Amino acid sequence: MKPVRRVFHRFFNKDRDLVRAVGSIIGTTPDNIRLYKLALTHTSFARQTSAAKHETNERLEFLGDAILGAVVAEYLFKKYPYEDEGFMTEIRSRIVNRESLNNIALKLGLNLLVKIDTTSQGNRHKSVNGNALEALVGAVYLDKGYNVTHQFILKKILKTHVDVHSLVTTTANFKSKLIEWAQSQNKDIRFEIVQRKQQGNTTEFTCEVYIDNEPIAVGQGLSKKKADQAAAEKGLQFLKIS
Repeated sequence: MKPVRRVFHRFFNKDRDLVRAVGSIIGTTPDNIRLYKLALTHTSFARQTSAAKHETNERLEFLGDAILGAVVAEYLFKKYPYEDEGFMTEIRSRIVNRESLNNIALKLGLNLLVKIDTTSQGNRHKSVNGNALEALVGAVYLDKGYNVTHQFILKKILKTHVDVHSLVTTTANFKSKLIEWAQSQNKDIRFEIVQRKQQGNTTEFTCEVYIDNEPIAVGQGLSKKKADQAAAEKGLQFLKIS
C-alpha cells in the first residue's frame, strides 16, 4: 500500500500545485483541472509522449482566440464610442497579435507551466506561450463560463498588462511611413515574406524588409499584411525614425 499511497500523493500534489498556479493567474480557483492541463500541453509534448492530437491545446487555442477577440472588441467599442471600425480593428490587432500575446503570457508566468518537447530547444518557438494564453482563455470559458472569462480578460490581461492609451497614441501605418521615408531618401525598399510556419490551424508569416537590398528588420504576423506592418515598425525603430 505504501508505494501506491506515495504515487497518489505525488500526483495529488502536482494537481494541487497546478490549481494554485492557475488560480493565481486567472483570479479564481479552477474546477476542472483537466482543461487547464490540456491548455498547457503543446503539440510537441503530445508527439513526444505519443498522445493523440486532441490531447493538445490546439482546439482550446482556437476557442480562446475567438473569445479573446470578442472581449477586446467589446472593450474597445465601449471605450471609444466615437471611433470608427478601422481604428478599433487596428487597436484590437495590436493587442491580440502574436508578439503581444507572447509578452503577456511571459508576464503571467505561463512559460513556466507550458509542457513542450524537452528533447529539442528548437521547439520552444516564440509563439508557444501566446498560443497557451489563448488556450487558457478557452479553458476558463469552458470551466467557468463567459462572465468569469470576461472578467479574467479585462482585469488580468487588458487592464494589467496592456497599455491601451500608448497603443492608441502610437498607432500608425508603419509600412506606409517607412516607404515614404525610403522614397524621400531615394532608396530602394522591398518587403519579402521569407517564411510561412504552420501553427495548428493558422499560418504565421515572417516578413523581412530590405533597404537598398540590405535586410534591416524582421516581423511576424498571422497574415502577410500584419507581418509587413511588424517588420516595418521594427525597421523604423532600427533607423530611429519617429
